[in-house]
Amino acid sequence: MVDTYKHKGMRQKLVNSIREKGIKDERVLSAINNIPRHLFLDSSFLEFAYDDKPFPIGSGQTISQPYTVAFQSELLEIEKGLKVLEIGTGSGYQACVLEEMGAKVFSVERQKKLFIKTKAFLKKIGYQSKIFYGDGNKGLPTFAPFDRILITAAAPQIADDLLDQLKVGGIMVVPFGDGNVQSMIKITKGKNGELKKEDFGHFSFVPLLKNKAND
Repeated sequence: MVDTYKHKGMRQKLVNSIREKGIKDERVLSAINNIPRHLFLDSSFLEFAYDDKPFPIGSGQTISQPYTVAFQSELLEIEKGLKVLEIGTGSGYQACVLEEMGAKVFSVERQKKLFIKTKAFLKKIGYQSKIFYGDGNKGLPTFAPFDRILITAAAPQIADDLLDQLKVGGIMVVPFGDGNVQSMIKITKGKNGELKKEDFGHFSFVPLLKNKAND
């Protein structure tokens, strides 16, 4: 678990790059600067760990491009102490960014091997996010409601269970749509339960599979 001056320098260059691409929330940028992304990747990708690109992490999943992580994190408008539900733990990198920003993170992963690996890894490197194995479309009703909900996979539809678990005044961020390209949608839940939807452009994510948890 080595984090060298070289790694820190590469991280700073990455942060400068995503700032230039339009990320303005300094707390997001600081979180990315604090997290050793190279630890989340297979050794064959180490020299590319701070390129602004996604990489495979096994089980058909990827660690998202840092700019995409930053973009979603910025849309969530995280404040210290907010309770955040993440659908799609993956490598755990996004959960760590949210935790660095002061959120209390609850994350669901449907791939069992990935769940076991990531849960142990995050604990090993000192993060406290609560990781669960199951179908993300069902959310975590036991811990609801949530101030924020983040979906980190392409969703052709948004499960009613997740909308029900979002607090009044809460924000959900989701890459919405099927096919190879999705629209990044920010949903704000009004006091009467009405949903305000805003579109923030096109991104590409692996699909969120419905009613499924894989061994």
